[in-house]
Amino acid sequence: MGELKGKTAIVTGASKGIGAGIAKGLGAAGAKVVVNYASDKAGAEKVVAEIKAGGGEAIVAQADMSKAADVKRLFDEAKAAFGALDVLVNNAGVYQFAPIEEITEEQYRRQYDVNVLGPLLATQEALKHFRPEGGSVINVSSVASTSAYPTTSVYSSTKAALDSITRILAVELGPKNIRVNAINPGGTETEGLVAAGVKGSEFEQQMIASTPLGRLGRPDDMAKVAVFLASDQSSWVTGEALRAAGGQR
Repeated sequence: MGELKGKTAIVTGASKGIGAGIAKGLGAAGAKVVVNYASDKAGAEKVVAEIKAGGGEAIVAQADMSKAADVKRLFDEAKAAFGALDVLVNNAGVYQFAPIEEITEEQYRRQYDVNVLGPLLATQEALKHFRPEGGSVINVSSVASTSAYPTTSVYSSTKAALDSITRILAVELGPKNIRVNAINPGGTETEGLVAAGVKGSEFEQQMIASTPLGRLGRPDDMAKVAVFLASDQSSWVTGEALRAAGGQR
């Protein structure tokens, strides 16, 4: 695979889960990858080691994507290591599910700061680093943006906001040949799914039963979509929210 040879990509929140899968997929496709993490340095280093083991190039870069100073530092480190940028994957995200009676201001602000402000800050900074010929921004959203799952009002609304941002920035940045798309995963087998107690639960069984392809997604499923959106194969695709959920509705 060499669809992305010569390109540089930043993947935020890439120490585990979907972000790690995307980072490894981009690396396997030939991209030089900046693997961002907020707190899990060991996880990010493991991802970098796997990319390098496959013959790719990658570095780790710490940054809290909800803080402008951290975001700037991340992009400066990427430029120092690999030069101009071609692909930004806004994957960093957090979630905390709670019924309306239990939602706190702290929960709300943390999810909106990371899930909505983070992609805005990162895209804003990416504009200074994309090559003159343009680039690709890939926002990792969720099927939750258009679904009505109880206890997810804050999280789901952040992803709905991200879908809206995707459409708007596609129009705003199109004249600069910067494409902006979203991947909207369904239930996906990640460390977070296990930590949330979903793995092996009745909820997991319900998700699988509602998925025509008969299983949960995997990080490498999302990686394949990301490679497509990052490559010239999708040069006429922008402003789209690509549902990668095995047909789950």
